[in-house]
Amino acid sequence: MNTAKSAKRRFRYRVLGWLFFIIPALGLPPALHAYLVMYKEQYYRLFHVHYNQYPDDTMENIYWLELALKAGFANPLYAVARIETEEQYEKYQYLFMMHLNLKMIEQYLYLANKYNKRHAYFYNAPWKEENLKSLDIAESCFRTARYYWTGARAWAERARESRFRWMKLPNVEFWEDEAYRIVDQETLDYGKTIDRELAMLQSVREQFLAME
Repeated sequence: MNTAKSAKRRFRYRVLGWLFFIIPALGLPPALHAYLVMYKEQYYRLFHVHYNQYPDDTMENIYWLELALKAGFANPLYAVARIETEEQYEKYQYLFMMHLNLKMIEQYLYLANKYNKRHAYFYNAPWKEENLKSLDIAESCFRTARYYWTGARAWAERARESRFRWMKLPNVEFWEDEAYRIVDQETLDYGKTIDRELAMLQSVREQFLAME
């Protein structure tokens, strides 16, 4: 995971560099900017899907999603869904946390696939060590994705508690569908996908290790 951490660190420095140029250009005091982005909802809006998912793009998204996971929720007035009761707000928080974990899984799977090797061709033997290191990075990404899958399932189960079953939140119907597919249908199961990828990765690794 060292390469991923290094890429993340480079991106953070790049963000700081942008701020040094953007803040003066806007003519606003730095102290004001320190409070502009504070809540999960704000960080989530900075997350976006790139047409071509390059490693730096994925690391950027992981960075924003990590901040979203750690941040507090905005006032219900500024929620992504329309909130009218405390129970709705509680369910909204569970769905949001589930969705953020699912997005983290997607990003780590994107990153893993950039380093994963589907085949160990005989003509790759001269780059055996490089390929093995690449597989190590991919494995680390897959295992991190599995960690977030545990979180996603836990939040989905809370959102699907009996007291919430018939409560629908406007504007986040897709999140509701994700929770339903995870808990009730079991058709959304990243755990199986990750286990399959790890088994295939180990098979390819063994083929590289067997090369002279």
